[in-house]
Amino acid sequence: MPAPTALQRAPQALADEMTPDTAQPMADNDDMTITTSTTHTAIDAPETVPLPSPTADEAAMQIDSKSSLFAPEKASTRRLKVEDRKVRIPPHRLTPLKAAWPKIYPPLVEHLKLQVRMNVSKKTVELRTSSLTTDTGALQKGVDFITAFTLGFDPDDAIALLRLDDLYIETFEIKDVKTLGGEHMGRAVGRIAGKDGKTKYAIENASRTRVVLADTKVHILGGFQNIHVAREAISAWQGVRQSADCGGEDEGAILSEKDVHGKVWD
Repeated sequence: MPAPTALQRAPQALADEMTPDTAQPMADNDDMTITTSTTHTAIDAPETVPLPSPTADEAAMQIDSKSSLFAPEKASTRRLKVEDRKVRIPPHRLTPLKAAWPKIYPPLVEHLKLQVRMNVSKKTVELRTSSLTTDTGALQKGVDFITAFTLGFDPDDAIALLRLDDLYIETFEIKDVKTLGGEHMGRAVGRIAGKDGKTKYAIENASRTRVVLADTKVHILGGFQNIHVAREAISAWQGVRQSADCGGEDEGAILSEKDVHGKVWD
C-alpha cells in the first residue's frame, strides 16, 4: 500500500507505464527468436501517356469496319482461249469409227468436258476445249484416246488412257528385231499371233498389256515396265522361232512354244 504522502497518479497513466515492452525480452533471452513477416510492397502503376491526336491525313485513312474493304469485282471482258486438235483417221479405220462412234464420244464429252465432232469429208476427228474444261491435259488425253483407236485398239481398252496417267503406246516393226522379207515376214506375224491368237493372248495376260498386230507393225498399250516385258517377250519369241525355221541352232537349244509361254508367265 503506498504511503499516504505519495503522489497519486491517474489509473490510465499507471496502466501505460506498467505495460511491458515486446522488444525488451528478445535482448535478455539467450535464445534468439527470428520472426519473419511478409510485407507487400505496392507497385506504382505506370503513368498513362496520352496519345497524340490523329492528323487530318490519318483521320482520312481510317476505314469503317462495317463497310466492305474491297469494291465488288467487275465482270471480266477477257475471252477464253480455246485450243483445238485434229486427228487424222486412216481410210481402213473410218468405217469402224462410224460403227463405234456412240462409244467413243461420251467419255470425251462427259469425262474430259471436251467438244468433239467427226468430220467425214476431211476424215478427221476434231477436238476442242470449252469453258467447262478443267483438266489442262484433257485435250492431249483425248488425242491419245482417238489415236489408240486408229491404231486398232478396242475402245474399251483405249478408254484407260483417259482414266490413268501412266499408260503409253509404243510401236515397233518386226524388221527392227530381225530383217525379214517375202514370205518370211508373213510367217513371223503368224508366229507372234499364234494359233487362234493364243500366243498374243498369253503375252497380253502375262505382261498386262494390249497388243495389236497391224501388218508389219506391233502396237503395245500399257505401263512403261509392262511394255518393256511385252516387247522383250515378242522379240525373244520371234528370234527363237526364226532360228528354228532357218536351222541355225541346235534342236536341243530351241525353246518350244510351251517353254516360251512359261518364261513369259514367270
